[in-house]
Amino acid sequence: MKILGIPKKNEKKEKEPITSFKESYPIIPLKNLVVFPTMTYPFMVGRKISINAVEVAMKTDKKVFLVMQKKSEIEHPKQADLHKVGTICEILQILKIPDGTIKVLVEGLKRAKVKDIFKEEEYYKSNVEILDPSVEQDKKLELEGQVRHVKQLFEDYVKYNKRVPPESMITIMSTDDPGTISDLIISQLSSKPDDKQKILEQMDLIKRFKDLAIFISNEIEISKVEKEVQEKVRKQLEKTQKEYYLQEQMKVIKKELGDKGDYLDEIEELKEKIKKAKLPKETLEKCEKELSRLEKMPPLSAESSVIRTYIDWLLDLPWSEKSTDKVDIKESKRILDEDHYGLKKIKERILEYIAVRKLAKKAKGQILCFVGPPGVGKTSLARSIARSLGRNFVRISLGGVRDEAEIRGHRRTYVGALPGRIVQGMKKAKYKNPVFLLDEVDKMSTDFRGDPSAALLEVLDPEQNNSFSDHYIELPYDLSDVFFITTANTIDPIPRALLDRMELISIPGYTEDEKVHIAEQFLVKKQLDENGLTADNMELGHQSLYAIIRSYTREAGVRELERTIASICRKVARDIVENETKKCTIIKAVSLKKYLGPEKFRFGEAEKKDEIGVATGLAWTEAGGDIISVEVSIVPGSGKLILTGKLGEVFQESAQAALSFARSRAKQYNLPLEFYKKNDIHIHVPEGAVPKDGPSAGITLASALISALSRIPIRKDVAMTGEITLRGKVLPIGGVKEKVLSAHRADINNVILPVENKKDFEDIPQQVQSRIKFHFVETMDEVLKICLSHKKTKRTASNRPDEPSSRAQVHKKAGMARKDTADYKSDEIQPSL
Repeated sequence: MKILGIPKKNEKKEKEPITSFKESYPIIPLKNLVVFPTMTYPFMVGRKISINAVEVAMKTDKKVFLVMQKKSEIEHPKQADLHKVGTICEILQILKIPDGTIKVLVEGLKRAKVKDIFKEEEYYKSNVEILDPSVEQDKKLELEGQVRHVKQLFEDYVKYNKRVPPESMITIMSTDDPGTISDLIISQLSSKPDDKQKILEQMDLIKRFKDLAIFISNEIEISKVEKEVQEKVRKQLEKTQKEYYLQEQMKVIKKELGDKGDYLDEIEELKEKIKKAKLPKETLEKCEKELSRLEKMPPLSAESSVIRTYIDWLLDLPWSEKSTDKVDIKESKRILDEDHYGLKKIKERILEYIAVRKLAKKAKGQILCFVGPPGVGKTSLARSIARSLGRNFVRISLGGVRDEAEIRGHRRTYVGALPGRIVQGMKKAKYKNPVFLLDEVDKMSTDFRGDPSAALLEVLDPEQNNSFSDHYIELPYDLSDVFFITTANTIDPIPRALLDRMELISIPGYTEDEKVHIAEQFLVKKQLDENGLTADNMELGHQSLYAIIRSYTREAGVRELERTIASICRKVARDIVENETKKCTIIKAVSLKKYLGPEKFRFGEAEKKDEIGVATGLAWTEAGGDIISVEVSIVPGSGKLILTGKLGEVFQESAQAALSFARSRAKQYNLPLEFYKKNDIHIHVPEGAVPKDGPSAGITLASALISALSRIPIRKDVAMTGEITLRGKVLPIGGVKEKVLSAHRADINNVILPVENKKDFEDIPQQVQSRIKFHFVETMDEVLKICLSHKKTKRTASNRPDEPSSRAQVHKKAGMARKDTADYKSDEIQPSL
């Protein structure tokens, strides 16, 4: 039994008065386990009657009496089947296992003797007598001698047995109480349970230490025999290997190999390469050993080809060669700005790394993870980082990788074995400090061949990758100088342990202004060159780019935008060739249909007017973000809630929460008190083919629902996002930047956000902040004050008879007051919330 820990307060427990212990305790019989005082033990409890005893003890003083069975095969022991002496223990912790058993952690307190055992409902209880070790006054010197003798024996035992933890030895040597010393030592021995029980029952300390000395001596002799056996086995293996090498040499000598001139020249060439290569000591020894084997083999044997390939790999890897880093921050900043527009946070992070490299020469390699939607420039940014640092760039794609050997390589025992992609990439880099891109790290999968993400744990751990082990190379390889960059579209598929080893840097979608700038600065020039055009042949205006972005692309990045510009360039090139004209073609927004056909996407626009039961929400998508309209219609019925528009489970629960909130505030908002009984409520989110889910539409649903019930329009220039609770609290949401950008694209001037999302405000571009007024709210009452329109509504045929025919009547009935707010210059009719 392994000791989990030794109590620090041994003395206090020994001085604890006997009166603190009761006369009877729940009893738990143990199989092949002896528990000693002052020691901590874990064990499993599976028998029902023992489980009941544990539960009873946990409800009282947490003390139980543990005693070992004489025979472990007995499942229902009686008093005669148990030893007479056991230990009173305190339960420190229990853990219930799904299979019904309980893992119990106890601390031994006192030896005790069983008087009698009796059944108490569903468990057994035992009357016990506390036992204390004794020694006669005139034999204390003899006891001291026995204690020293046993300590010396235990020191000898520890030399042969490395399984004893050092802290246990320190504790034993620093303990003065003989009883505690004996308990500590016997717990560390690999003695039989019956021998340990004998020590537990022995109350004469001198006899106890004599028995203990015998047990330790026996264990020392056993350990000596084990060591001798291991030494003989090792020598036998060495002898067998020596014989094998000699036999192989004899085969080479006896066999005529013909002309060996070229083969010997090749061996000499390898020797020269090994001498010139600056290899670590361990690698050098491995190369020399393999080369020695190669010399003794026939040149046409299959094994010689394997060894030659292996040596070539060892010599081709950069073991010590490093490229010189550029540490000029201004030049690096110029390169980053030249290659990419925006991306302020990432550029700052790279410049910080360069500054650290300039100050600390031994800085470790960085491990970054770029997370963002497709087309935002993650891969090209990694290449730009390598250029700014003056390092070589290596890229491997992990998309679809499902074999652990792809990362760590195959062992040389396999035919056609090769190193893993990491080592192959280092060979390609030629230096040991490249910028190494692991692309699409979220696209890996697993099967029966292993988990490649688990193999990456060592690669991407700064504390471990200085001795990365590849199955093929079989030597520790230092990756600590490599600047690792991984890319992913989302972090959800990435295992938590792997995610913890990387510094996440989010790259969200670009704003319209950023896309236009990127197109003007990079994409248009690139496509003109690739299609054989110049600026004199074609001009793509500012407004045309905005039109392309809004009507012909829907993405967070710029890949589709680049393809669309390329399509226009090809058509212009064809016109030039067919008509043999050199006239400059000016592409205007109104003429895009000629080059690109009908508009592909409906640009997200705000509602044309204030409408009843229609609220504008904000949604996050992989393409960056979009606005959605939530429509609510109240029709006569039986109280059904109808949800359409391909809504997910969480979205539907948000709708139910919004309905419950409206019902709870019906009187306060002047809603028909039994509207949920006499009417059906139909909630629809347009674009029904597009799946929609998430809790962030909660306040949008509630606003549209209350608007439909109260016949008060919702302002067309207000968009909102936030989760709602049944009490009307507005909870924070994610994807704030993308959602706000979608509102900006739709020319919406007011955005309602949860107050807890103020922390995300700094991520929103400055030009967007200047064009939108943000309202941070905590409750649904605040949302309604902002979003409900102050304009009067006309009486229509759809107004129910029991509803007021005008907004003024609604105000009067609901107790609404007209006042100015801090957010708007115009007067607003406020609900009495």
